[in-house]
Amino acid sequence: MKKRRIISEKVGEPPKDTWSNCLVIGDQVFIAGVTARGDTFDGAVDGNDAYEQAVAILTKIKHLMEEAGGCMDDVVKVLIYLTNIDDRDAVWKARREFFTGDYPVSTLIEISKLVRPELCVEIEAIGILGASGNPPRV
Repeated sequence: MKKRRIISEKVGEPPKDTWSNCLVIGDQVFIAGVTARGDTFDGAVDGNDAYEQAVAILTKIKHLMEEAGGCMDDVVKVLIYLTNIDDRDAVWKARREFFTGDYPVSTLIEISKLVRPELCVEIEAIGILGASGNPPRV
């Protein structure tokens, strides 16, 4: 089974030779930790608080899942990093706008900081194409 790198025009690519945003292996989709950094990684952050940043991040994850041939309900696991655990309700509010039915399993961890001081949320995701009951679009 060969891995396939997924690129979306709506999600900025990382600097060359650093990491992949999204890889597909068989029907499994692996999405790297995503933040609300702009497309150039050194530009403005999308969102001033945890809710706005979570919406920006989940939108990027949605674009990557769709480019991989799936949908948000194919996401089976998320790992969420927060710089302030008290922001969890804001992130959960954003999640309810992107997932339906059986929500992904989730881990939530408070950390001391992210790569830029204005970032307060990072989300990593794993999906299984077709897990939602919808056939993958490959």
